Amino acid sequence: MRKTMSLVLVSTMMAAMLAGCGGGGSSAAPETTAAPTTTAAEAAKPEAPADGGETEAEAEAPTENFEPATLRVAYMPNMGSASLAVTAREKGYFEEMGLTVELVEFQGGPAEIAAMASGDIDISQIGHGAHALCAEGEAVIFQIDCTSLADAVMGNKDKGVNSIADLKGKKVAATSGTSAEIILNLALQQEGMTVDDLELVEMDANGIVTAMISGNVDACATWSPGTMTIEDALGDKTVWLATNQDYVNQVTFPSSFITTQKFADSNHDLLVRFSRALQKAADYRNSNIEEVAGWVAKQCEVDADTMKATVGEGNWSITSDFLGKSLEDGTIKTYYENQQQVFIDGGRLTEKVDVNNYVLFDVMKEANEANK
Repeated sequence: MRKTMSLVLVSTMMAAMLAGCGGGGSSAAPETTAAPTTTAAEAAKPEAPADGGETEAEAEAPTENFEPATLRVAYMPNMGSASLAVTAREKGYFEEMGLTVELVEFQGGPAEIAAMASGDIDISQIGHGAHALCAEGEAVIFQIDCTSLADAVMGNKDKGVNSIADLKGKKVAATSGTSAEIILNLALQQEGMTVDDLELVEMDANGIVTAMISGNVDACATWSPGTMTIEDALGDKTVWLATNQDYVNQVTFPSSFITTQKFADSNHDLLVRFSRALQKAADYRNSNIEEVAGWVAKQCEVDADTMKATVGEGNWSITSDFLGKSLEDGTIKTYYENQQQVFIDGGRLTEKVDVNNYVLFDVMKEANEANK
């Protein structure tokens, strides 16, 4: 796997909006809006003086002091995985929390979790599929990121693939344990099929793109920006067979930041500080997604236009305000319970696990309250 390390950029840019994608809560986050998100704290903030200096309230506000710490954080090279951490870095939110964050690129959640287990990585961002490993006790979730719309099952019409049913006997590339594999399984279930009906080929994300473009496989289950690269290369030969959007009413596909139970037990304060930075970044991302896409493209060494074309493949509206309310009314808990049911229905998990066993709701809540 290719690893790309990036040290936190020290910035004095203007602080942006506060952070931030059951019970009786709703099962889907609100639609992302182009209008800036205004938090309660911002609404109460005095108007800036005409000369651009500090307001009286700002001048009197106490400055928080933190013991410096460095964290190694794994991400995958796409908007859904990289955008929140990159935004927190670019806007200086990690720096505000006394954190130096080294970003390290991986190709999938299971590999990230393995790296945490070995001690090479402290924190990882994972997509939907790898959450099953958290339910199995291999990691704990401490901050929700967004809900994903980035995964897809794609086919090559020249290979005789025009529908899910056409995948029978075909060579299909996928990465085990990922959210894209879940989409493939759900699509097959609707057709009364299983992966046993396919010639499933295990590949990482980069390998899938190469195999689809070269014609070495007939179809694939993968995610952006690889999906966009495949479509650009195949053109009219491309057929989109299934996406997250097809199952949005059935289940929410959250992505999250995770760590090991051992790290969480010894570093509660660090996780809260890290989450505070992420929640601030979520507010900024929600209102400035095109700018954030440019930052992510640079981080991932991907063409900016290609990355910007993927901004519709995630729901970025889990802002600090939405998160605070949704932690209280149980919506966030429901996301993870519904997600777990998908794993059970698909045979990935054999029995239900109390989500409180592997989701640290207290870290999210403590970070949210501290920012307010």
